[in-house]
Amino acid sequence: MTQSAPQPPRDETILSIEGLTKRFGGVTAVDDVSFNVKRNELLGVIGPNGSGKTTLVNLITGFLQPSAGRVTLKGQDITGGPPYRTADLGLARTFQMVKPFYQLPAFKNVVVALFSPRVKRLAGGAYGDRDAVAKDLLEEVGFERDSWVINKQASVLPHGYLKRLELARCLALRPEVLVLDELFSGLSLAEVASLVPVIEKLMVQGMTIIMVEHRLKELFRIANRVLVLNFGQKIAEGVPAEVMAQPKVRGAYLGSESED
Repeated sequence: MTQSAPQPPRDETILSIEGLTKRFGGVTAVDDVSFNVKRNELLGVIGPNGSGKTTLVNLITGFLQPSAGRVTLKGQDITGGPPYRTADLGLARTFQMVKPFYQLPAFKNVVVALFSPRVKRLAGGAYGDRDAVAKDLLEEVGFERDSWVINKQASVLPHGYLKRLELARCLALRPEVLVLDELFSGLSLAEVASLVPVIEKLMVQGMTIIMVEHRLKELFRIANRVLVLNFGQKIAEGVPAEVMAQPKVRGAYLGSESED
């Protein structure tokens, strides 16, 4: 049975994007984009290749300086980063191209994040066994706790496990907002199907999530709203089915705004 997307939450805005713009020379990659994200909401960000999705994520998380605009997290201006400050305030992200510590075992990659100032502050200095915590987090995202995989160097892990490792490292930071940049990219249908319940569980636990994604069928199953970019501009925002029915959105994907 197909599960319906959760109803949009009614909580306060946790992340606000106002007029965000990024120019690279004469090219405007992100053009005056504005939107809000509420607590415990899953917002999908979609659009054709080259529409500015990852650039938008890099601007929000401080990996790029904007040409104009503002990013506000929990009422604090975080425009332009630095990324470590953004993470310390509770906004963590994954990368489309995975970035593990390749020479460390999988669980040690997660242990590194457990040494962050944010975790130290939230834990009140009482860490417990970091190795055990790291293994718990890996198990939550789909690693088999008692298998060889959890102890293997990241350099030998299959792509699907590296994607899960990215997610576990973010969760180790105890974020309030999680930005997933094409988490499903390069995964098989079975791997995506096994990750969807992990995302759903995070939502039940109160996580706020922004997902940049090309796998629309799976995204629409779990998203409250979607935002559509094309040539760096926001062209639509709203409930997935209604947004995808708009001629300008269909045109962005199919190359024509005329109806059949």
